[in-house]
Amino acid sequence: MVRGTRGTLIRSPQTRGALYIQKETTVKLKSEINHHIKEAFAKAGIEAEPISVSEATKPEFGDYQFNGAMALAKVLGKNPRQIAMEIAEKIDRSSVISRAEVAGPGFINLWIDPVWMGERLQEMRADKRLSVLSKEEGVRTVVDYSSPNMAKQMHVGHLRSTIIGDTLARLFSFLGDEVIRQNHIGDWGTQFGMLIAYLEASGEDAYSSLGDLEQFYKDAKVRFDSDPAFADMAREYVVKLQGGDPHCQTLWQQFIDVSLGHCEEVYSKLGVALGRKDVRAESSYNTLLPSVVEDLRSRSVLQESDGAQCVFMEGSDVPLIIQKRDGGFLYATTDLAAIRYRTEVLGAKRISYVVDARQAGHFRQVFDVARRAGFVGEDVWLEHVSFGMMLDKSGRPFKTRDGGTVKLIDLLEEAVTRAKAMIEARGTQEPGDIEAVADIVGIAAVKYAELSVNRESNYTFDWDKMLSFEGNTSLYLQYAYARIQSIFRKHGEEIAGEILLADPLEERLGMLLLRFEDVLCAAARESMPHYITSYLYELTTLFMKFYEQNPILKEDISPELRESRLQLADLTARTIKQGLELLGIQVLDRL
Repeated sequence: MVRGTRGTLIRSPQTRGALYIQKETTVKLKSEINHHIKEAFAKAGIEAEPISVSEATKPEFGDYQFNGAMALAKVLGKNPRQIAMEIAEKIDRSSVISRAEVAGPGFINLWIDPVWMGERLQEMRADKRLSVLSKEEGVRTVVDYSSPNMAKQMHVGHLRSTIIGDTLARLFSFLGDEVIRQNHIGDWGTQFGMLIAYLEASGEDAYSSLGDLEQFYKDAKVRFDSDPAFADMAREYVVKLQGGDPHCQTLWQQFIDVSLGHCEEVYSKLGVALGRKDVRAESSYNTLLPSVVEDLRSRSVLQESDGAQCVFMEGSDVPLIIQKRDGGFLYATTDLAAIRYRTEVLGAKRISYVVDARQAGHFRQVFDVARRAGFVGEDVWLEHVSFGMMLDKSGRPFKTRDGGTVKLIDLLEEAVTRAKAMIEARGTQEPGDIEAVADIVGIAAVKYAELSVNRESNYTFDWDKMLSFEGNTSLYLQYAYARIQSIFRKHGEEIAGEILLADPLEERLGMLLLRFEDVLCAAARESMPHYITSYLYELTTLFMKFYEQNPILKEDISPELRESRLQLADLTARTIKQGLELLGIQVLDRL
């Protein structure tokens, strides 16, 4: 996705070249450096747009680099190194930038002034938001995630959508967008006729079985497949349900209530902010489906094929079926109705569908049809936030030992049980705290393991790795946070004075802290939560190195240096805490 600035139009490859408005927060650090580079261009008499620096790949290359001289070489008819030299000579070195050196064929390496950094770090520490701006005009954003099927319990297949979606909703909201969570639950279709029929045929004993919806569904499916008379009765119940039969509607609602109760148990355990108010079920769009078909027909988008109403895509022989020959509707019809509802009624300008990668083709077609039909305007950004599969250590889809589906609540309870055993073995917690700490640590381990990998990749579920104090894990970050809190308990006094970046390691830590806003904006812009986890891991690792090499409470350092390092430690802890909170993960003062 091409990066844009506040209020500018950007082009997204996910939406087949259409233009959308994306309003972003102003990234202070990069924009400040870019401003100075732009001034240098003007002084050198060179015109170029856009101007953007990037983070240096190694400390010896400075803090940032400008690599645009190579692109200008052909335009200006000059050697790129000569262009870089002309720009570097004009860079103001009196405030933000302290050094600018030309390297290689035309790279400009930039070092940020440590005094300027210290002042910005103190501003960051004085701000409860750590100097992360909130948008002046937030974008109304719908995040569609979790989406379990009713009459079944949530399983591990719902984990990634639920966790990624909740993180994005938190992140967008923190940066100032107006977020509307939508849980597009599957609560309609032929399966409910089967379930209602089985409930009726089994009598009162069946009601007690609803506590285990998974088993109830399996039993009903066995009866449906083996008993033709029962299958016919189930189909009759589908007709009755869709026709609004009061008795069937009552039984159907009972399934929904029990199912949502199971979902809410999972959401509560995960710390996910989804409630009944966020549910927008498939059934809620039923009355809108005929108008979707009529609108597509009136805009000459529909074509009939073998009795079905379809939309054919350019370059493809496989159409998107909108209405079957028997008059029935499909998922595509419901998704189109949902898009129109979200834009026309909710007023959304960004709609993020957190759905697994196997649905990529479906969403490309639905988004294309929605635009061709005029259901969304050019100022609406539709995105499929796709993700890969969750695998076991053997590289196969994550299953139970007998090959069955793993219930999500069982997985989470096992995470807490394993965390408790690990904490008890360490013997560092008070007995009365173990249960609460295990709950935080276990759930954090599952969530962080999911969020620490690129969402587009498959990832391997590994208990030993995710509950380790080493490597890119939630425990590593939580332990670092707790360790910093122990420093303040030992210090026991208020922190004052200035932040003095006295050596290269402190400068690197200060620079990384100042990049927090950049990271959040990039993660939100590209819907990539692992940008945040990678940053937090890098920050924690660098702080641990700083802590080992730069004593904080030793008596032989000056009071000014001690106060400065305490402030850096405090700012690191607060950044870790804020970053983890955006991931829906709690920190611990003692671990």
